[in-house]
Amino acid sequence: MILTFSRHRWVRRAALLLAGVLAGALVWAQGGRFGGGGQIYVPPGVRTAREIPSRSTGTPLWENPPGFGSEVFTVARLRYDAAPRPTYEGRGGRGGWTTDLPDADLNLSYRLQQMTSLRVDPNTRLVRATDADLANYPFLLAVAPGAMGLTDEEIVALRAYLLNGGFMLMTDFWGEPEWAHVERLFKVVLPDLQFVELPIEHPLYRTIFNIREKAQVPNIRIGMKVPNTQIHHRVIFDAKGRIIVMGLHNSDDSDGWEREGENADYFKDYSEKIAYPLAINIIVYTMTH
Repeated sequence: MILTFSRHRWVRRAALLLAGVLAGALVWAQGGRFGGGGQIYVPPGVRTAREIPSRSTGTPLWENPPGFGSEVFTVARLRYDAAPRPTYEGRGGRGGWTTDLPDADLNLSYRLQQMTSLRVDPNTRLVRATDADLANYPFLLAVAPGAMGLTDEEIVALRAYLLNGGFMLMTDFWGEPEWAHVERLFKVVLPDLQFVELPIEHPLYRTIFNIREKAQVPNIRIGMKVPNTQIHHRVIFDAKGRIIVMGLHNSDDSDGWEREGENADYFKDYSEKIAYPLAINIIVYTMTH
C-alpha cells in the first residue's frame, strides 16, 4: 500500500487558520456522573466516535460553517484489533484500542477547535492502517499501545503512512514491559529509525502553551502521580528531522480528555494544566512542521 499524501501540503490551509490561535485560560463548565472505562466492542462498520455512546459525562456537539467540507482537522483513532493481542513477559499490555473511546476523541476535538482557530471535525474517525482513506488523516491517535498488535499488512501500511507525511501520537501505556513492546514493534514498522527522548527545550513545548516540565496525567481513579514512575516523551524523527511518532509513556493523557467532566479537581489539576495544553501543542507543532 503506497500513500501519496503530504502532511505539509495539508497544513498550508491549517497554518493560515492558526494565525488567530487563542492562548488564553481554559474556562469550561464541569459536572456530571462518573462513568466506567475498560474495553468495549465496536462493530467493524462504525467509522466515527460519535456513533458510540458516551462512557463519561457526555460530549459537546458543534457544526462547522457550510463550505469547509474536507478542509477541517480530524482526530483519527487507530483501530488495531485485526492482529492477535500480543503477550510478553507473561502477560499483555493493559487496555486496548477502544480505551477511553469515544469521549477522549470527541472532547479533544472540541477543545482544539475551541482554543484555536482550526475548524475541527465534530465526529472524528476510526481507521485501520490498511484503510484506503487513511491518507486523509495526517494525525493518528493510538491509545494503550502496550496492547497493540499489527498484521504484516498493517505494518507495511503504517510504515508508508508515517514516511509519507503522517504522524501518530500514543498515550496511556505504563511500565518498562509495555515500553519495550512498543519499541520492538516500531523496530519492525520503521527498522531504520529509533525512538529518542524529546528534550523539554524543544520548540514543540512552546508552540502555543509554555510547557516547562513533562508532567503525568494519572488515571482518574488514582487521582495522583503514580509513585516511582518517570514520564517520558519519546519521538521518532524521519530522515528530514520531522517528528512522525510520539509516545507519552507513563501518563494517561487520554483520561485527561475523556474524564474532564467527572471531577472538578481532576479537571483543574490534570485536564486543564497538563493533558489539553500538551495535546494542543503536539497537534499544532506536528501539523505545521
